[in-house]
Amino acid sequence: MNPEEIWNTRYSKTQYAYGKAPNEFFEKELEKLPSTSILFPAEGEGRNAVHALRKGWNVVAFDSSNKGRDKAIALAQEHGVILDYRVEDAQFFECPKVEAIVYCYFHIPKSLKENLYTRLNSFLSDNGALIFEGFSYKNVGMGSGGPQKEGMCFTTQEVQVLFSDFKAVKVWEERVKLTEGEYHNGEAWVIRAIGTK
Repeated sequence: MNPEEIWNTRYSKTQYAYGKAPNEFFEKELEKLPSTSILFPAEGEGRNAVHALRKGWNVVAFDSSNKGRDKAIALAQEHGVILDYRVEDAQFFECPKVEAIVYCYFHIPKSLKENLYTRLNSFLSDNGALIFEGFSYKNVGMGSGGPQKEGMCFTTQEVQVLFSDFKAVKVWEERVKLTEGEYHNGEAWVIRAIGTK
């Protein structure tokens, strides 16, 4: 199956694959920022985008999965908010400048990382905020979810390079306990980053 088919299959279930609650790290960091415009690449079933909408943010989200979009729109309706969610390939996605960007488990093949992250970073305004969380390569074999190929995971050095043109970025590795639905569950190694473009 191609990636789109894989995600459509995963998101076809009634249950939300990663739960309905926002990612904890994202939720905490969002509280520190003024509610302006925000972009969510690869937003899946919408848990983070819907949380931001409920906090007063102007949200743009996209994913390659139409099943993910259906679930995200349903979650937004459940909370009485309207979500701008597009089904698009990251290579062709376009949007006006935003004041914040959230990469929450945006895992792609190693050969695409630099080009796609650079492209998506270009939609972030000067002085815009970055929130990033992804699996460390150390998480392969942990059984808590995420890609099981090291090249699709991250190192702190790799993340620093992806955001090397930002004014200030703090990147670190952390061992956490994930309780995010069926597919992110248990002890996990993650890379986290916050920054300003």
